[in-house]
This record gives sequence, C-alpha cells and structure tokens, in this order.
Amino acid sequence: MIQSLRDTRSKAHHFTNEYKDTIKESAESQSFLNDFFNIFGIHRRRVATFERPVRTDSRGVKSIDLLWEGVLLIEMKSRDQSLDKVYKQGKNYFKGLNNKQLPRFVLVCDFNEFRLYDLDNNQDYRFELNNLVNNLHLFDFMNGGNIDEITEYDLNEKAALLLGKLHDSLRESNFAGHQLQVFMVRILFCLFAEDTGVFNRHQFVKYLALFTDESGLDTEMHLSKLFQILNKSNQDRNTNLIDELNAFPYVNGDLFKERIDMPSFTSSMREQLLECCSFVWHDISPAIFGSLFQSIMNKDSRRNLGAHYTSETNILKLIKPLFLDDLQQELKQIIKLKQKKIRNRKLVDLMKKIQSLTFLDPACGCGNFLIITYREIRRLELQILKAQQNHSEQIHINIDIDPQINLNNFYGIEIDEWSTRIAEVAMWLTQHQMNVEFAKAFGREPDLLPLKERANIHHANALEVDWAVVVEKDKLNYMIGNPPFLGKNFRTKEQENSQGLVFKETVKRWKSLDFVASWFYKSAQFIQNTHIDCGFVSTNSITMGEQVATLWTPILEMGISLHFAHRTFAWHNDAKGKAAVHCVIIGFGQQERDKKYLFDYATLKSKPNSTLVKNINPYLIDASNAIISNRNKPICNTLKMVYGDMPNDGGFLLLNPDEQKQLLQDNPELNQWIKPILGAREFIHNEKRYCLWLVDIGVRELKELMKIPEIKRRIEGVKQMRLQSSRITTQKLSETPWLFGEIRHTEKNYIFIPQISSERRFYTPIGFLSKNIISTAPHVMIPNATLYEFGILTSQIHMDWMRTVAGRLKSDYRYSASVVYNNFPFPKIIDKKPIEKLAQQVLDAREIEFKKDPQTSLADLYDPDIMPPTLRKAHQKLDKAIDKLYQKQGFKTPLERVKHLFKLYQKLQ
Repeated sequence: MIQSLRDTRSKAHHFTNEYKDTIKESAESQSFLNDFFNIFGIHRRRVATFERPVRTDSRGVKSIDLLWEGVLLIEMKSRDQSLDKVYKQGKNYFKGLNNKQLPRFVLVCDFNEFRLYDLDNNQDYRFELNNLVNNLHLFDFMNGGNIDEITEYDLNEKAALLLGKLHDSLRESNFAGHQLQVFMVRILFCLFAEDTGVFNRHQFVKYLALFTDESGLDTEMHLSKLFQILNKSNQDRNTNLIDELNAFPYVNGDLFKERIDMPSFTSSMREQLLECCSFVWHDISPAIFGSLFQSIMNKDSRRNLGAHYTSETNILKLIKPLFLDDLQQELKQIIKLKQKKIRNRKLVDLMKKIQSLTFLDPACGCGNFLIITYREIRRLELQILKAQQNHSEQIHINIDIDPQINLNNFYGIEIDEWSTRIAEVAMWLTQHQMNVEFAKAFGREPDLLPLKERANIHHANALEVDWAVVVEKDKLNYMIGNPPFLGKNFRTKEQENSQGLVFKETVKRWKSLDFVASWFYKSAQFIQNTHIDCGFVSTNSITMGEQVATLWTPILEMGISLHFAHRTFAWHNDAKGKAAVHCVIIGFGQQERDKKYLFDYATLKSKPNSTLVKNINPYLIDASNAIISNRNKPICNTLKMVYGDMPNDGGFLLLNPDEQKQLLQDNPELNQWIKPILGAREFIHNEKRYCLWLVDIGVRELKELMKIPEIKRRIEGVKQMRLQSSRITTQKLSETPWLFGEIRHTEKNYIFIPQISSERRFYTPIGFLSKNIISTAPHVMIPNATLYEFGILTSQIHMDWMRTVAGRLKSDYRYSASVVYNNFPFPKIIDKKPIEKLAQQVLDAREIEFKKDPQTSLADLYDPDIMPPTLRKAHQKLDKAIDKLYQKQGFKTPLERVKHLFKLYQKLQ
C-alpha cells in the first residue's frame, strides 16, 4: 500500500534534519540515497541498482551511481563540484543504455542542492535540502504516479478567473445564495487540502476524475457523498465504503456538518471544477484568499459591504508597531542574557505571554489581519522554542515542544456571510501551514485533522452588535483591522442607520464623517478603563479637514492617545484592480506609551521613515493635540478671504463662448453687461466662460434689455427655477432674477484660489484676477490682495499646511477659508518687499510661458512631470525665503514645517 502523504512529509522532515548539518562525502552517497527512497516508502533494492556499469565508449566501463531502469538516473557528487558538469556526465551514460532502460528523469545532487530534470517535458526543478518537504510532489512518479498527470500552474489571475467561471456557472444554473457560498468554501478547502498535505496529494481530483462521469450527471452525487464522509469520524463510517472514500480524513470543525442542496453539474461544469484542481495551491498564503475571491463577487456589493482586502505589507505596517516589534525585541534581549536560569525562565514567561494574547478584528472581511497576526505569533513561538532547544543542553526548561497558540484566541466580526466562511477556512489553512513550518524545525508535524479549534468569526453587523458579546473586554489585548473605506456620500440608508447607532446623541455632526470613523469611535468607547490597544487602517480623510474636529475631539476627551501612525501613503493590496485610495494607519489606546513612532513617506509610494516623537495629534503630526476648527475670520491680522459669487441661476445667466459671440453680434449694446467668469476649470485649464452681470443696472436699462428675446428668455428661466425651489431663500431670490443669488464681487483686483486642485501638483495654482472678471463660489478670493499675500499663499509651507488640514474630494485637495486660510499662522515680518519681489518672479516665469504659447494653461505649467525649470526655480527661491521667515535655518521636510506651524497655532490660540 502506498503510504500517506502525511507519513511521507514526516519522513522528509526527519531526512532533512539528519543530513542538513553534515557535509557528506560521496562515499556515503548510497546510505543517503537509501534514506531518500525510504521517504517515499520504497525499498531501493527492489527497483534500482547502485553502481550500474555502463559502456559509453571504447575506453572502458563506467558506473552510474543509481539507475532505476526506464524511470530515474541519479548522480551524486560532493559539494565542491559543478552540478552542470554532473548532469552532462549523467546524460552521457545514455549512450550505453537501450531504449527500454533510458530513464525519463535525471536527478543530480551534492547532498544539499537537488536538480531534477524531466526529459519528456524539457523541464528542470531546483531546490535545496531544507525545501525538500515543499517539493515532494515532484517525485510522485516514484510511486507510480505521473509528474504531468495533473497539470499545475502557478496561481495567478487566471486561477482566480477559473474559480469565478465555476462560480458563475453554478449561479447561472439557479444555485445561489447561502448554498452556493457553503459549497464554494468547501471546494476551496478541498483544493488547498490536497495540495498541502492535509489530504493525500491529488486525492480530491483523482476521486473526481476516476468516479464521476464525463457528462457531469453524477458529480452532484459523488460530491455529496464525499462531504458526508469528511464530516464522519473513522469509527462512525460505513464499513462497506470503498477504499478511495474511506481514505479521506475526518475534518470536523463543522465545515462539512451542514446538509445543503447540491448543484447539478453539466459536462462543462465538471471540467471547470477539474481545471480548478490543476493549479498549485501549496505556496499560496491564505491571506490572499480574499483577493482571490474578489473575482467571483459582485464589485458593487463588495464595496457596499466593505470587503476591502489588504496586502501583507500593509498588515505588517500595523501589527509590527502595535505589538510585534516589542515582542520580538523582548525575545532578542532574553536570548542575549548570559545567565541560563534567568534566560530560560524568561523564555517560559514570554511563551506564556504570547499564548494568552487575544485579538479582535471588528471588520475582518476574509480574515487577512487575523491570518497574518496568527502566522506572525506562531513564528515568534517557533523562535522561542528554537531558543529553548538551543540553550537547554544541561538545564531542562518547562516548555512543551508543541505549538501552543490557540485559534480560539482570534476573534472577528464580519457582516458578509461569504467572507465570514472564507475567514474561518483560511485560519485553519494557515494553522496547517504553520504546522508545516514547525515540522521543518522539529521533524514532527502536529495533527490538523480532525479540527479541534477554530477562530471565532461572528457573522454580524459590527456597528450594531455589542462587541462584549463577541469577546470579553478583560480577555482582549488588541483590536486590529481595516474598516470599510466608504465616503460619507456613498453610504446606503442601512449603513447610515448603523452609523447613527454608534454616535447617537454624543456627536452632533456625525453625518459629515466617513463610514470608517464609526469603528474608531466605537473602539474608543469599548476600550474605556482597559489596557486594550487598537490599530486600524483608514482613508486619510479622518485626519484632515472638518472631520478631525468632529471625530477626534470626543475621542481625545475619552482619554485616548495616539501611540503610532503611518502618515498618508498610496494604498496597495492583493485585490484585482487594487484600491485607488490614500491611507493612514493609526494606533491608539487609553494607556500612554513611553515611545511613540511616526512613519512618514517622502512620496506616496516610497518606504516609510520612522521617527521617535513626543506626541501624535489627530493630524498625525508631532505636535500638541490642537484641533483646527472652522473659523470665521483669520487667526492672524491679515486680509479677509471670501467666497466667490454664487449664480444660483440654473445656468441661464451663464454663456459659453459661442453664445457670448452670437449674443454680441446680434446685440452689440450688451457688451458692458457681459463679463468673463471663472471657476476652477476655466482658471486652471485656460478655458472661457461668460455671464450676464447686471449689477447696478438701472430700471429703465433693465426694461430695455428685457425687450431682447434671448435676455428675456434667460431672466424668465432664472425666475422659474428659483420659484420651483424648495428653499424659501431661493424662492425669495426670484424677485431679482437678473442678479446672481449671492454677490460678493468688489471693484478691486483680487487673488483667486480654486477650491479643488489635483493632489499631483506641488503647488495649487493661484493667481491675480482683474476686477472685471467674476469668480464663482465655492472658490475663494482675497480682494485688494498684494504680492506679499500671493507669495505666502503659493509657498511650500502653506501648501504643506493645506495638505495637512484641508479636506479632500476623492484624492484632490479641497481648499477652504474657514479651515485652511483662517487658521494659518502668517509669519511676523517688517519688510515685505523681498517676498513681493520673489512672488513677482513666479508670475514673470508664468508670463514667459504664456507668451511662448497663448494656449498654455496653469494645468500645463504645474504638471509635476513637465513643470518649466524657470517656474520651478522661481517657486523654490520663494519657498526658501518664506521658510526663513519662520525659522532662520529653514526646514528639511514638510513634516518639520507643519510641526512648526502647529506650535505657532497653539500660541495664537
């Protein structure tokens, strides 16, 4: 009988441990090869010959180290010899063999490196001794199997599409909902299990291929029977079961307990299932199951349910400063101890500590955070066990050489049943992977089946369920995760109701908060009077603009402090399409930490630089917990900023260039009543638009204009639009339909600042506009401004302030007078002329480009990829000069500038 894959793996671990630390000589190659064959349960003498003589030329007889006729030729050499030459030597022996004796496979080995050549498929496989256990499938042919019997590929996007194809076929056959979800999760488990040693290799696919008809008509029956068997212990199984079914292990864990209706298969659906089996699963991290399954979920429903999948890199960014770095540092310090008794006692204490750690992800999705956290704790456990083994030659340490980290210590809450089930299975599979890593170190793989423990994944709405029902506060150590990335304008009614339950009457303006803020607030409430620490990923919206005051003021009042934070970085994940968002990571708790770390990014896609800081405020700055709130007038003695004019006209008072041209051709007398009007689009992209500007028009003049049919049509259109409004103030405006709804224009030149500007630009384009040009709200202007104000507002330090405190529209900056301008600390200055001179140089550099090509726009000039050198240099000279107004030595980074501004702001407060 062919031995189980589990036995094969166990023997492989033992073989690896036996030979890994000893440099063997070629004289010992026969014992090495005998042990190697024993891994697969094969008596070498029965199938292969040592020192097989062969004549390749007239110069004499040579010897093949091992020949298994028709199957395998092996050549062994010492570690200092080239395996390329050894392979050529082995191939040269073919000259002395007949066709029946010619092997399909050639294996060359130097006792550490293995090279297996498949001559039929022209493939070669290379690995080292310590990776033998992960490459056992390459030697399936030694037990009568065929290496190409099941064609396998690296998992890629095509694999995900295959699973999606199967899912879609099942759903189109009217097999849907809960039944489909349970079925697909079970299939996923079987695919992974047969490729990783939980089942015997190819056990699942061979059962399907051998026992189901090509028509697919009996696939349902066989799968149903298999699922029943997987839920029965060996003693409860029917004694008349066929060997192929009885060979499947008892799974337990309720994974196969529920009886579900089974889908009816067609021939093509059966082929789709078999095709899914053909992919390599053993190298896959269960952490990417979520992204893998995105391809078979509806994209819109995924967004609405908040299933947003995270890369391992980003998860580590969170869990390392939250707890993992401290634990690893503690282990390093213990290992350095010279007194064995103290060191060994501390190893025991550290092991007990990590065994008791309990985690909750209150928006766990497919379990990515829990999976990686469990994996890293298991790896830390393995390091402790190795340290115990290395230092226990003379003194016994009371640590059992067995994995002690329990899945029951990992809790999750997830609103989507599909994701909940994926998370449960993924945690089991991760447990198995870590058992394999354990076996590499200690030569024994702990039993996975039958499943004895499980992660506590609760299918519930995290904003509505009491978290204390899920896990007791006194038991919990850490909360982790990335709650749904959903802007306030994209909430469903149900989500809004759930968010309302969190904030209730405690936060008045909670509707202005993004959905993710609910998890931060509920966590802050939950951890009161505990030592629980939290770490969440979020869109950066909750650390800028008006949301900061609304969310963080009550959180800080609860006694919460920020322990670490990653400032804004570009989000990358393992999901198809990747999420196009800018994120932050925030760690917080009610207990203070001695060391707080701030991670900053030179660019959105660069690696973070960490800094030890005294405090982290809600803007993720090393400064006091000052909150920038709406302010009606500037905090400094400077000019007032106001909104542009608001037409509120339904478009009737606005003209495009063709309309303006035609109207003036027909009625030249209208020239004095038509003016250019600019919003952000026109200002930045050099586009034209006009308006009827009838401010200060006399009664008789208006009466004459109303005789012009086009003017009358437009003014009547404004009146009807305003009358039909549900707002009383707008209805009142119908009394003056020839005027803009809100007029703030003055007969003075002014600085214009667009409300929205691309996050790609180093500088938000601002500029001087003539009093003859009308600007529109929500864009802002500073009437009667000078070059000095222009210089300050276009400087790098003001841009850094804006990027920190301004709100966002998608990823673009949203400038405002009440938050950005009115709270900005202007420098104290006596002589403004040097700044005015440098500011003029910026305008001059623009003008040079406009003269070269009148079609050039500010969007062109401030595109970071093609920004003209003269303009860039002019800005940089201005930046340096203004930096020195704040601090003689200037600043090295944006973070330094903003930190300094917060100190000034605190003083002004």
